Amino acid sequence: MAGGTRGASRAIAVELGRAGAFVYVTGRTTRAGRSEVDRPETIEETAELVERAGGRAAAIRVDHLVPAEVEALAKQVGPLDILVDGLWGGDKHLGWGKPVWEHDLDAGLRMIRLGIDAHLITSHFLLPLLIDRPGGLVVELTDGTAEYNAKYREGTSLPFYLAKASAHLLAIGEAAELAAHSCTAVAFTPGYLRSEMMLEIYGVTEENWRDACERVPHFEISETPTFCGRTVAALAADPDRHRWSGRTVSSGQLAKEYGVDDVDGSRPDAWRYITEVADAGKPADTTGYR
Repeated sequence: MAGGTRGASRAIAVELGRAGAFVYVTGRTTRAGRSEVDRPETIEETAELVERAGGRAAAIRVDHLVPAEVEALAKQVGPLDILVDGLWGGDKHLGWGKPVWEHDLDAGLRMIRLGIDAHLITSHFLLPLLIDRPGGLVVELTDGTAEYNAKYREGTSLPFYLAKASAHLLAIGEAAELAAHSCTAVAFTPGYLRSEMMLEIYGVTEENWRDACERVPHFEISETPTFCGRTVAALAADPDRHRWSGRTVSSGQLAKEYGVDDVDGSRPDAWRYITEVADAGKPADTTGYR
């Protein structure tokens, strides 16, 4: 689990562990020091959560933008069955709503490095570990479905859009290059995620998250990171998962396919809701989307 420090990536690591996997959790934030994201979650905590869920785990500090560190990781971990790439850490560089000529150039280039370069470096060194035996799975995390990102996302920023939309092409390219080895590659997007950061932004906790819906009505369609983890674990367990190869899939889409529910028993389909309700300017109504 590359970039398994927090959010959907952490939950995916936990749910794969719950399913019996040994999970290597990598990232830059450890108990000894934080990354530029400057949040308290650590890779050690993720590894501990994996083990509490019944799996086994090892936390290894790696900056996936440093090829030598990723190469050293590859030599340490040996063959892989699943590679989940959730590398990001660019939220402090977003610059929402600024055209590219006004957006801070260093911040924009940093997002490209975090969202594209780190993924390519990771693929270069770790994909050889996945093709040792047939049936391997690569999951590239992104934000938004391929259909949604087919048009520019007004109100975001061009570097962010490039960084995130690149995952769709990564999945297509990796699927093509892995096909001869009977391996599968997909891009995966969470929905409206109740991540640690999002809960803090809205001033709520997982226990009282609905309190934010009065101010942010569309938050009603949000989902827990665990929901993402459950759907990716279901995909990994599917012996016919190769049918998804080269595609971008969402948590809501996989939940419908595999019969997966969120922790409260709901089944959010956030991207369909965003397209049909939120972006259409309609009043918040999650009927039929949960």
